[in-house]
Amino acid sequence: MSVNYGSKRVVTGAHYGLRDWLAQRITAGLMALFTLIVLLQVVFTSGPLGYEGWASIFAPQWMKALTFAMFLALTYHVWVGIRDIWMDYVKPAAVRLVLHVFTMVWLLSCLGWAVQVLWRI
Repeated sequence: MSVNYGSKRVVTGAHYGLRDWLAQRITAGLMALFTLIVLLQVVFTSGPLGYEGWASIFAPQWMKALTFAMFLALTYHVWVGIRDIWMDYVKPAAVRLVLHVFTMVWLLSCLGWAVQVLWRI
């Protein structure tokens, strides 16, 4: 016969904490690497760094692809962080849902604007 000492702990939730923690670290690493690459290009650019200098840094196709990947990483990084804030501090489900939808629309709009600016160069 088994004896039950106390109640069994029930864990609820989506169980994605480790995945989100890892995603935050990976996207932060990608953004840091991108920043380092841009800084190195700025340091090794000859002459004054005006519009033409910045445009020449982001003109090659590989840099546009890398910048696009960084924008995707930044968008996902922000989404995970803001979503966790809404889930932790906003208790009414309806308000939280509105904030989630607003955040998604805002982030996708920012991503679209960033891509438009990037491919205009």
